[in-house]
Parts: sequence; C-alpha cells; structure tokens
Amino acid sequence: MDGVPESHTGWTFVTNHARVLATIADNHSARIRDIAAHCRLTERAVQKIISDLEQDGYLSHIKEGRTNTYRIDPGKVLRHPAEAGLTVASLLSLLVQDEADRTDSPKQAAPRA
Repeated sequence: MDGVPESHTGWTFVTNHARVLATIADNHSARIRDIAAHCRLTERAVQKIISDLEQDGYLSHIKEGRTNTYRIDPGKVLRHPAEAGLTVASLLSLLVQDEADRTDSPKQAAPRA
C-alpha cells in the first residue's frame, strides 16, 4: 500500500503521542503527512493523536492559509501519576535533538563494562 508506513513489531519505550509531540516540537509547522512518515504512523492515527493532545491542552494550532502552526504548552504536567510533577518541557528535552546533534542515522554507543 502506498503511503502507509512500514509497521513496527515489538514494544517501544516511547508512546505514539510522545513521538508526535516531539516531531511537532522539532517543526511547529510540520504537515500531518510528514509527521506520519517520521513517526511511522498513518495520517489518520496522527490526526487522532493531535486531536487528543489539543483536547487536553497540550497542543493548539493556528491556521495560516493551508498550513497549521502548532504551539505546545511546555508547562503542562504529564498525565500519568508515575510522572507527577514532570512537564512536557522535561519530556521534550529528552526526545528532541538539537539541530547540531542531528544525523541521518542514530549513533549507537557501545556499552561499557
């Protein structure tokens, strides 16, 4: 199927909601199509996630012509009781890379004994 990202099997450490939010933090005017490709999700899944994030106040958008510009509320507290007191900004500081550190393929550090 054209346009459907390659699926991922197995579990991951990061949720799709966090992945979408981090992608938007990297580019506040990213298109849903680009977010979906980056996160390996369908466009429909990304639309649902953005709707969830907007409904709970983590994200808002302004329509500028045909483009959406997103705004993230960095002070919003994470939802799960285990992360009580942690903010979106603290989560994004772990997930969003500085442009200077970005490479096409992630570096893998060898474990030290």
